[in-house]
Amino acid sequence: MDIKEIKKIIELMKENELSEFELAEEGFRITVRRPYAGAAPQVMMGQAPGPYYPSFAPAPAVAGGAPSAPAAPAKEELPSNLIEIKSPMVGTFYRSASPEAEPYAAVGGTVEAESVVCIIEAMKVMNEIKAEVCGTIRKILVENATAVEYGQPLFLVEPK
Repeated sequence: MDIKEIKKIIELMKENELSEFELAEEGFRITVRRPYAGAAPQVMMGQAPGPYYPSFAPAPAVAGGAPSAPAAPAKEELPSNLIEIKSPMVGTFYRSASPEAEPYAAVGGTVEAESVVCIIEAMKVMNEIKAEVCGTIRKILVENATAVEYGQPLFLVEPK
């Protein structure tokens, strides 16, 4: 793939307001991401780790008509006074400083306003995120090492 083809992909993404595009062929893979509207796209190229299998598949046929909806998991009862700790930026959420380190915050743990609860990596910079509230962590809403958006809730805290 040459630079002209990559530029064409980026232009098509802008025209169609796509935030991510991925193409994998035998021995080649390219991913283009636009974190938010107007941002310069990220382009990552490399060798594909193996055969590419699309993540979409047709739904299996169910005898007797339409497929039934999966049973909803039992909802955890949470107090209504919970405060959200939100992401102040777009980036990658990390619960600890390194894979071997203990997480900054855990469910049931207490935090103070200046307590670091996670790290968000943005543009290769590790940003410590502080709780800005005193209380007890009741729920962690984001999986470790996943992308987060600006304003996305990360934790639910029961205030003191």
